[in-house]
Amino acid sequence: MAMTVHVDVVSAEEQIFSGLAEVVVVPGEMGELGIYPRHTALMTRIKPGAVRIKRPDQEQEELIYVSGGMLEVQPSVVTILADTAIRGADLDEARALEAKQLAEEAMKNRTSDIDYAAAQAELAEAIAQLRAIQQIRKTTH
Repeated sequence: MAMTVHVDVVSAEEQIFSGLAEVVVVPGEMGELGIYPRHTALMTRIKPGAVRIKRPDQEQEELIYVSGGMLEVQPSVVTILADTAIRGADLDEARALEAKQLAEEAMKNRTSDIDYAAAQAELAEAIAQLRAIQQIRKTTH
C-alpha cells in the first residue's frame, strides 16, 4: 500500500473533502506546491485555482476549485482553508465565462480604482475557474 497523508479541504460554508491522498497539488502564491506524505511543516497563502488530490483507491485525480485561502501542512495532515471551494464536477462553465466577460467589461468602463481592483479580482477568479474546468476535461477524456 502506498504512503498517504490525510487531507481536509474546508470552505466557509462546508467541508468539501476529507480523506487520504498519495499526493496533493495546491496553487500556492509563488507556484504549484506538491505535497507528499511526511512533507515538512508549512503554512502559506493559496491563490485561485485547482487543488488536485490523488487518492490511493482511484485512478483519476479529484479536482477542487478554490478561490484563495490558506494551506497548512503537517507531516501527517494537510489542511486547506479556502475562501470558496467547489468540487470540480460542480463548476459551471457558462457562469464562469459570463463572470469573465462582465469583469472584462467592468475593467474597460471603470469609474474608480476600487471598481477596477474588484473587476481584476473577479476576472482572476473566473479565469482560474475556467482553467480548473479545462483540467477536468483533460483528465476525463
